[in-house]
Amino acid sequence: MAGIRIRRRGPGRPRTRPGQVLGDKAYSSRAIRSHLRRRRIRAVIPEPSDQRINRLKRGRKGGRPPTFDAESYGQRNVVERAINKLKGHRAVATRYDKRDYMFRGTVDVASIRIWLRDPVP
Repeated sequence: MAGIRIRRRGPGRPRTRPGQVLGDKAYSSRAIRSHLRRRRIRAVIPEPSDQRINRLKRGRKGGRPPTFDAESYGQRNVVERAINKLKGHRAVATRYDKRDYMFRGTVDVASIRIWLRDPVP
């Protein structure tokens, strides 16, 4: 989380806190959720069935279920598919480039090739 930098459209320093974080069930720990809550970042992480069962076993002391926005979570699929398409290019998947700007250029070229093959209207 410390390496996040979101550029602004105009002048000013980049944002270091995203609006929300999408994750799968493996990232549904109490420590991760509390860290995101402290930084005022909305967590869109589904609750695993074992955590749900343990929470319900505790009754009233178990607390409320964590909020979950299924519509936002559905967009996670789009990002995962895009990353998998990029990994279809060998240079992106293995990262032969030593310098970061060369790797970013490789990702740009792979993205352009994907876009030219499969343009989205």
